[in-house]
Amino acid sequence: MKELARFLLQNAQIDFSGDITIEQVRQYLRDDDSREARSLLAKLIEDKGVDDMLVTIADVLKEYLPDGISEDVIRQQLSSYSES
Repeated sequence: MKELARFLLQNAQIDFSGDITIEQVRQYLRDDDSREARSLLAKLIEDKGVDDMLVTIADVLKEYLPDGISEDVIRQQLSSYSES
């Protein structure tokens, strides 16, 4: 069972249900004047949308599955993505 659980955990895929647009991201961040929020918006504009961000964040979050994914972890990864 341990080996099967390890295999399943290592091969799990994360997908976000629902569509999100750059306009919706702007709405979520409208009251956030932080450097991270501005950096993320700039990165999304440079990338011409949110598709690359969603794929990257989903891929990186796989590393956190064994310990758990929290809002803080997602915020940290969004910040890292915007600085890449």
